[in-house]
Amino acid sequence: MKNVIVYVHGKGGSAEEAEHYKPLFPDSEVIGFDYRAQTPWEATEEFPRFFTEQRKRCDRLTLIANSIGAFFSMSSLDERLIDSAYLISPVVDMEKLITDMMTWANVTERELAEKAEIPTAFGETLSWTYLGYVREHPLSWQLPTRILYGEHDALTSFETVSAFAERSGAELTVMPNGEHWFHTEEQMRFLDSWITAKHPASS
Repeated sequence: MKNVIVYVHGKGGSAEEAEHYKPLFPDSEVIGFDYRAQTPWEATEEFPRFFTEQRKRCDRLTLIANSIGAFFSMSSLDERLIDSAYLISPVVDMEKLITDMMTWANVTERELAEKAEIPTAFGETLSWTYLGYVREHPLSWQLPTRILYGEHDALTSFETVSAFAERSGAELTVMPNGEHWFHTEEQMRFLDSWITAKHPASS
């Protein structure tokens, strides 16, 4: 029985990050997805094509996805293409994140509707089209899923991620003092333990 693990990186990340997960899944083939999508509607074109190809050559396909990569994955994939998922700091409510960013940038909905796009001082460009899309396409996710969340995640509140976990039936693990970006030695140790504790075959 062939198992494939597909790693989907977050913003500013790369498919090469999949290398980190290979020792954690010695019984599986671990590959990184070098996607190009910048929006959920682009992801709905690109992600199913890639995952369909992987699906053809394995018995079991597991997703590991990070941040915006998790959002794109949940926007475009379902149980026909993957069996289970590990989501690290996932963006689970993009509408709330966008409206939060509008608040941080002091931008009203009317202004955004009139200008269509507004760059912000913190590097994100607010988009009326993007906001409209996520309102019309709320996430519907029911696969066996485990979520790792950092206590001090600045993008997603605990209330938001816990409500999503409850709604989707996902198992939620919170790292005390963790951040949105898991990158320090301590954070990566916690992440590795979280995966291996839930994946007995790799321990």
